[in-house]
Amino acid sequence: MKNHITNFKKNELIKFYSTGSSGTGLSVVKSHSKLNILSILDERELEFDKIVNKLGKSKSTISTHLNDLRKEGIISFKFKQNDQRKKIFFISAKFLGEIEAIKSIEFEEEKIQEIIEGIITNESENVELTRLFFHTLRYTMMQEGLNTAPLFYETGQKTGKHIYNLVKTDDFNDFTENIRDFWKNHDLGKVKIDLISDNNIAISIKDCFECRFLPKSGKSTCFLDLGLFESLFSEYFGKKILLTQTKSYANSDDHCYFELLTDSRNSDERVFAY
Repeated sequence: MKNHITNFKKNELIKFYSTGSSGTGLSVVKSHSKLNILSILDERELEFDKIVNKLGKSKSTISTHLNDLRKEGIISFKFKQNDQRKKIFFISAKFLGEIEAIKSIEFEEEKIQEIIEGIITNESENVELTRLFFHTLRYTMMQEGLNTAPLFYETGQKTGKHIYNLVKTDDFNDFTENIRDFWKNHDLGKVKIDLISDNNIAISIKDCFECRFLPKSGKSTCFLDLGLFESLFSEYFGKKILLTQTKSYANSDDHCYFELLTDSRNSDERVFAY
């Protein structure tokens, strides 16, 4: 038990729990002490005094952390049957997953590039299965109340830089044609790109891979494409490009539609929401 708790301090874990009466809330736990409490309660429900003894902290400290976890909807308690003065604590929220900070730091950019290039350049007989996993995972995360938009956007940004090396050319028409071919060859959708003016590009996608199988949410959901196209055209024009999606299958439209505008604002200001 002691080694297990020590590992929490070394590995800098962050845990995610689905909370709320309908399970649509999200609670994030990164406090070492709270993680240690949850580690113990994950094995079995325990009385307050036993939690204190296992962690070797003061009663007031443990009490504060337990109250915080209760307010966040992660744990609950019941009274001991033969002694109503004693509380037995247990985890009441659904565990969604965790992030180990050290592993994410050690996962170097070169390795990310290797993975992306491997996916792009190698044909797979299990493409449809991979697509199924992708959509199932994303839909499940949405059901649990997780806003994955920033993650998909960042993935698109990184992947777009590597795709650019495969489609780049000096002529704009040839460049957009290469993008259309890439999307078609990888079954990502039927892309049409129009240069409306020097600072305005319209992109429409039929059979959009990212959102055509998602439920009708009434909101734009193509954050992976958003990151991809912003990255591609930012690389081509040599300046920051921001994209706005105005139509989506998830919004009951029959295609996805984006407008790209040159802008000097930092994309970190973007507000992501489903």
